[in-house]
Amino acid sequence: MPTSLSKNLVHLVYGTKNRRNMIDASVRSKLYAYQAGIFRDMECPAIRIGGMPDHVHALFVLSPNYALKQVVEDVKKSSSKWIKTMGAEYWDFYWQSGYGAFSVSQSQVGHVCRYIDNQEKHHRRLDFRDEYIQFMIKHEVEFDERYILD
Repeated sequence: MPTSLSKNLVHLVYGTKNRRNMIDASVRSKLYAYQAGIFRDMECPAIRIGGMPDHVHALFVLSPNYALKQVVEDVKKSSSKWIKTMGAEYWDFYWQSGYGAFSVSQSQVGHVCRYIDNQEKHHRRLDFRDEYIQFMIKHEVEFDERYILD
């Protein structure tokens, strides 16, 4: 019997609205765990989630049953609603409207996981905007700098 098989690894990057430092240490690990649950529920197991106070990196396996846009929308929408329940300081929490999603080969999973794990080290020398631009250049994504982050 014929069968369709796939394994699409995605490195997803998105930030908070206006790059506000809203993901503080008190909620960071809970947020990542909550997002991992959303990925799991969508048959898109998260391999690694991490980030900084103004953005998130998630490496996950894209399910053949969902479009990338739908997965990203659900993760951002649900986690935005969830974080607003964590206290008054999060009531005005929003994610940026856009995102970056980049394909990853199986041979690069370890490298991407280390990159996500070492976000604090990377951001001692590079802010989120410049990091995001580097991803676009590396993956040869055409972009207009005026519209890459909101």
